[in-house]
Amino acid sequence: MRSIDLSAAVWRKSSYSNPDGGQCVEVADDFAPVVPVRDSKTPRGPVLVFPASGWSSFVTAIKGGQLNG
Repeated sequence: MRSIDLSAAVWRKSSYSNPDGGQCVEVADDFAPVVPVRDSKTPRGPVLVFPASGWSSFVTAIKGGQLNG
């Protein structure tokens, strides 16, 4: 597996994150063909890296209400 240098990543908080500071997901753009994702409460913690196409499908499903539990 190839390592990705995220030291210069600019993270943005998901608009679906909790406004009170909990359940915050951040993503970093400009790493095509992948999307790095992390928990904003642990910025030095682990980062999950998803294929851009998979992340796009996930976001579309969330916006369409397909994953509401």
